[in-house]
Order: sequence, then structure tokens, then C-alpha cells
Amino acid sequence: MNADILVASLHLSLPEVTLAIGALALLMIGVFTGERSSGLVTWLAIAVLVIAGVLLTTTGDGVAYNGAFVADPFARFMKMLTLVASIVALFLSAGQAKVFGLDRFEYPVLVVLATLGMLLMISANDMMSLYMALELQSLAAYVVAAMNRDDLRSTEAGLKYFVLGALSSGMLLYGMSLVYGFTGHTGFVEIAAALSADGRSLGLVFGLVFVLAGVAFKISAVPFHMWTPDVYEGAPTPVTTFFAGAPKIAAIAMLVRVVITAFEPIQLDWQQIIVFISIASMVLGSFAAIGQKNIKRLMAYSSIGHMGYALVGLSAGSMAGVRGVVLYMLIYMVMTLGTFACILAMRRKEGHHVEQVDDLAGLSQTNPFMAVVLTILMFSLAGIPPLAGFFAKYFVFMAAIEAKLYALAVIGVLASVVGAYYYLRVIKLMWFDEPAGEFARPAGSLKLVYGLSGLFIVGYVIVGGPIGAAAEAAARTFF
Repeated sequence: MNADILVASLHLSLPEVTLAIGALALLMIGVFTGERSSGLVTWLAIAVLVIAGVLLTTTGDGVAYNGAFVADPFARFMKMLTLVASIVALFLSAGQAKVFGLDRFEYPVLVVLATLGMLLMISANDMMSLYMALELQSLAAYVVAAMNRDDLRSTEAGLKYFVLGALSSGMLLYGMSLVYGFTGHTGFVEIAAALSADGRSLGLVFGLVFVLAGVAFKISAVPFHMWTPDVYEGAPTPVTTFFAGAPKIAAIAMLVRVVITAFEPIQLDWQQIIVFISIASMVLGSFAAIGQKNIKRLMAYSSIGHMGYALVGLSAGSMAGVRGVVLYMLIYMVMTLGTFACILAMRRKEGHHVEQVDDLAGLSQTNPFMAVVLTILMFSLAGIPPLAGFFAKYFVFMAAIEAKLYALAVIGVLASVVGAYYYLRVIKLMWFDEPAGEFARPAGSLKLVYGLSGLFIVGYVIVGGPIGAAAEAAARTFF
């Protein structure tokens, strides 16, 4: 690689380079200033992520590092979502770190490294770069899950995540080796060309199944969802907030690129697998959440269901489908971050945090503003018009209908009806039950995040046009 090509490659990957250098600099600042620096390092980490976001708007389109890295409108859109989700998660944790045992400088550094892995996942254009990016994100996430060493639940969450994550990485790597063995290539474009020329073989289909299984774990799609409820419940709430947003966006973006770019010639094969895990995720997510008493576990099953809905759009394999997926992930991110900001605000006046759904009883009497916002978020998660959550589901279901996947769309609508029950139950508790006790006054950062997310959900009807156009430009990358 000569100097000119290297400079061009570095320019295309400027946000990633910034995060890598930033993470190393933050690590050194943390080491030299000691434990008391966790607050400073957190705010510097947020600054690094913001700078990466600004640089992202200046990068052009192109392929870098001998085809291993690609920059295009789809990558930019999804990276911006990932960066916003990471920034908000760190912003929410800034004031809560001490309470949750996260007041160590390593926490924001690991979040920056995980985010770097996610950005590389979104731009990966080769099986090898994809695997390395995925492992960078995963290894940082395992440590973050078990960050609060004094809490047994946090340690258990980290261990479960690590063991099951290692298994999924093994499956993914095995699938990649089969794909390489049967096509002779690791680059996505080359794999597609080889499939077009030689057609599919049984071994290659096995490789595809293993690759999709490995990626399905990362988005917690059924039947690779086992870790999600335990990790969401066990990890400190600011960490769960991070897990629920950015990694899901990056993994969905990676899945879209893999199936639409590398496996496009065998669409019928991957479409069947995606349809199956989509239906399984929607159904299990809807029914399993009904009996949950812990609000973080409820949100875990809710996220499993929402990944199922996002996959409905991908199942269509069309431009409308990818546009639906992109919009779904944007709206899902806002709804999830807003809900977790409300969960972080569930702190009794005595100072301890509560996580039971029943603790929200009578919230409308004790904190009307939070009750109104959480009601909006719950209605949106349930897909009630005219809120943003309704439009998210509408776009993916319409894409499925256009692709003649009628049964998939019908099952999705029925799963939404079942899922509405547990969201409405939360609303009923807040407005019609006697208060279970009063919450302490929420921090300004929490109010800001859940207030803005509520505003976006209600105002999506107004801002939906430009956002839809940006999502369409991102989807057009592949078609």
C-alpha cells in the first residue's frame, strides 16, 4: 500500500482513527490522574465521540484498506445513530456512576473502544475485518457488563455474556471458514461474484447458516437470545442503557451489509432464515414479556421483539425494506434511550434505585412529567398511531407486503397486538393505581434525555419527511 492510498484510506476512516487515538489518550489520562478522574474521563470520552461524529460528516464515499473497509451513505447514517446512542448512554451515566459502582475511569474508555468496534462493524466489507471489529466490540462489552465487581448480579451478567458470546463468535468464525472454503474469497463483493458465477452449494449454505447464527446472537434474535434478559437485569442500569442502543444498531447494520452485499445471489436461502428468526423473535418477545416483574427484564424481551420487527424489513430484501430497517433502528434508539432514562430516574427518596414494574404505581401523582413521557414512550413502543413507533412498524410491514411476504406481515401485526398488553399494563399502573412511594427528584440530565425523546416521538409526524429522505439515500447504497 503506497503513501497516497494510505492517506486516502485514513481520510475515509477518520472517525475510527479519532476514536482509537482518543481511547489511548483517555487511558493515559486515567492512569496518571488516578481513580478520582472518572468524571473527567467520562466528559472527555463524550467529547471524543462528538468529534468523531463531526468528522463523520466530512468523509466521502469509497473503499479503503484493500477493500476491507467501505464508506457510503448507509454506513454514515448508521454510524451517526451508533455515536448518538453511545454519547447519550455516557451522558446518562455521568451523574449516576457512583451510585452504580461505575466510578472508574476504565468505563468510559471501554465504551469508546466498543463504539470503535461498532463503527468498524458497520463499514466492514470483508469477513476478516468484520470479525476483528466484532471482537473489539464484544471484548469491551464483556468487561463493561461485569464492571461493578462488588455486585454479584453484575459479575454473573458479565460471565454469562462472555461464555455465550464466545460460543457465538466460534459459530461465526466457523461459518466464515466454510464460506471462504467454498468461494475462495473473504471480501463481500468477491463472495457475491463467486456465487453468481458458480452458484450455491450445500457447504456454502451451511456457512451462511453459521454466519447468520453468529450475527443473530449480537442482535439477541431468537433462538440466540438467552443471554439478553439476564445481562439486561444483572448489568448496572447505565450499562444496560448502552447495550440496548448502540450495539444493536451496529449489528443490524452489519447484518444488512452481509446479506445484501455478500449473499445477494442466494437471496432465497438467507431470506428463509431471516423470516424464521424474525417470526420467532416477534412471538417470543411479545409473549415472554407479559409475565415480567422487573422492568429491565421486560425491556430485554421488548428489545428481542423489536429486533424481530426490524428483521421483517430485511426479509423483504428490497430498497423499501432496508429503508424500513434504517428508520426502525432510529426510532427504536430514541424510544429505548428515553425509557432507560426514566428507569434511571426510578430512585426512592432514601437513595436506592428500584427496578420492579410495580414501583411505577401512581407515578402520575408523584411525578406527572415523567409519567406523561413514559406513557408516550410505552404507546410508541406498542406501535400506537400517530407516534413514531407506529411509523417504524408501518414501514417494515409495508416492505414485507410489497415483497409478497403476507404471512410475515400478519404475524408481525398480531405480535404487536399481544405486545401492546404489557406496555398498556405499565400505563395503567402509572395512572390508575395508588402510589407505591415517591421517587427522588430526577437529575437534570435524565429529564433532558427523556423529555427530548418524548418530544421526538410525538413530533415525528412533522420531522418524518427529511428523516425518511435520509434513510432512503442510505438504503439506495445497495440498490
